[in-house]
Amino acid sequence: MVLIMVIGTITKVAAQTWQVASNYSVQFSCDQASGIFNTIKANIQFDEQAPANAKISVSVDANSLNTGNALMNKHAKSDEALDVTKYPTITFNSKRITKNGSAYQVTGDLTLHGVTKEITVPFTFKKSGNGANFTAAFNIKRTDYNIGKPGGEIDENIKINLSVPVTKS
Repeated sequence: MVLIMVIGTITKVAAQTWQVASNYSVQFSCDQASGIFNTIKANIQFDEQAPANAKISVSVDANSLNTGNALMNKHAKSDEALDVTKYPTITFNSKRITKNGSAYQVTGDLTLHGVTKEITVPFTFKKSGNGANFTAAFNIKRTDYNIGKPGGEIDENIKINLSVPVTKS
């Protein structure tokens, strides 16, 4: 009986490891600009039946930003905005994941432009065959991360939309 309880506990602790597929999308937008980040790396351990055991770590290459406009890219990467020379990566590390109905919430530390803040992001997880897809939509306030000047020409709130297909590893 004790052995069955121990084995049951061990299987509940282990979360499935997922690899990010190449067709992911990390988009940002505001009224003045929109674009994508072309390069991300992630370590995802997630089991939809045991979200409390899950861990998600993401690293985004800030220099991979692309707005589709060379002049806008240059400005966004400059020291007046993201300052990719000084802050080459954007990271997110989960602290906890909870289930809320058919959706989930991940709370963790977002480090952007040298500033780390705890955020909570709602997301969905949909399985399909041997893969799945994580999707999320949320806003961040750029001045919370010392990006640009307060009250400047760029909106305070930046919309982030993520679609991250994954496969079991």
